Amino acid sequence: MIYINTMPKARSNTLFVLIKSLSKSEKRYFKLSQTSDEDQKYLRLFELLDLQADFNDEEILLSEPSFNASQYSNLKAHLYGKILRSLRDFSMPSIAGIQIRELIDEAQILFNKSLYQQCSQRIKKAAKLATKTDNLELQLEILQWKKRLMTQTVDWENQFYVDEVVAEVQTVNERINNINTFSNLQAQLQSHYRKSGYLREENELLKISQITAKLSEIDDTNFSISEKLSLYHVYIGYYVFVQDFKNAYVFAKKWVDIFRSNHALIQPKLDYYIQGLNYLLIAQNKLLLLGEFQETKKELRSLNKLPRSYYNENIRVKLLKYTFVHEFNSLFLSGEFDKGVALLEHLSSGVDGFINQLDAHSKVILFYKAACLYFGNGNFKQTIFWINKILVFKEVDLREDIHGFARILNLISHYELGNIELIEYYVRSTYRFLMKKEDLHQYQKSILRFLKSLHPQLSSAEVTNRFKSLRDKMLELRKNPFEMRIFVYFDIVSWLDSKIDNRPLIDILKEKALERERTPDP
Repeated sequence: MIYINTMPKARSNTLFVLIKSLSKSEKRYFKLSQTSDEDQKYLRLFELLDLQADFNDEEILLSEPSFNASQYSNLKAHLYGKILRSLRDFSMPSIAGIQIRELIDEAQILFNKSLYQQCSQRIKKAAKLATKTDNLELQLEILQWKKRLMTQTVDWENQFYVDEVVAEVQTVNERINNINTFSNLQAQLQSHYRKSGYLREENELLKISQITAKLSEIDDTNFSISEKLSLYHVYIGYYVFVQDFKNAYVFAKKWVDIFRSNHALIQPKLDYYIQGLNYLLIAQNKLLLLGEFQETKKELRSLNKLPRSYYNENIRVKLLKYTFVHEFNSLFLSGEFDKGVALLEHLSSGVDGFINQLDAHSKVILFYKAACLYFGNGNFKQTIFWINKILVFKEVDLREDIHGFARILNLISHYELGNIELIEYYVRSTYRFLMKKEDLHQYQKSILRFLKSLHPQLSSAEVTNRFKSLRDKMLELRKNPFEMRIFVYFDIVSWLDSKIDNRPLIDILKEKALERERTPDP
């Protein structure tokens, strides 16, 4: 028997989503460009969709009888194309890539008209802009045009010019091949990191070292800017993975120095500049370079003062995310968890909207940082609230390490709240999760055994002794390169100190922060 699907085809909301993504300036630009009588029906549809809070085609067809239902899909498709063309025109002054492609398109038109000298002029202008912004892919396309034009504008006996163009093609091809090689390596490293987090065991180190084995042989002296950024990205990815933050710092600083010494690159490569500052801040944070960290944080925040034409939505969200994260990292470094909590709660009305704009990886990290913020401030109910956002997260194969440590922090928070009856259940479920993810190491085993052993019948002296024993164990594990990643996620030693000394955790954390401030940056 043959079954025929008679369900109506779901209406696409892509046009609605596109319109809602537009800024006020972009909407105004589009509206002003709709000047003909034919444009008015598209403008009317644009305005109706813009007014809707929730996408509803039927509502629009009922409110505007002039729209023919049978032609409505075509009307939407044409409007979608008109908006994209408007966005292209609106963005052209601020996006070098669009300007270069426009020049190449114009060159194509002039070539088709046999206006070869004029075509050559557009190509020369495009070449200058592509070189200035280090756009290798478009440089290669422009060189193909130069070769094409040689048959019309250059005497083929002029071997010097021919050889020059051929050599340029070879050089640009080599540069693009280098970037592809480096970006492939970075993609492999990033995939591993996003799944498992920092280095866990020796076989992982061997696997990653094989991927990056040839990097030490590379001399970047004559590399283009794009090649250098791609190469530094691989180095940073590798060194962060193995928690060698000193070397990660070296390459993150090289990355950022490219922009500090060449401000003309900031606009066309602003995304890379922001990313480099983020990596530098991560390294400075881990190395406790407090003075440098604060200066780099100011540099990141200063990008908010750049002209609006420098930004798109992707860059805006990325800048907001890194500013937000490193502001809280700053408070972690200073031990001012109370200020961090106050700031987070002050921003609470806008946090949900901000979180919804983040990718899944960033959401998990933000949830965990918020949980640690409340834990450091002694607010264990709110710690569990944020931890639960991770525990119910659908993508448990993303940052398995954070999912595992979230469960450990959840256990400790329940212990702090006196929920002893829940400890055994959570210990079992955490064991199962870590076994399934093959992430049950000495650190986790020690804490789980310790928490399971803290039954109410123990004397306070015995409990204190067990805390001291666990602290000694943690200090020993911190020397193990395959266990030290744990201390990146949670300062377990400070928590144990607070329990042993019977003092608030935040006091211990502030004392350690003051001690770091008294110690000059190395």
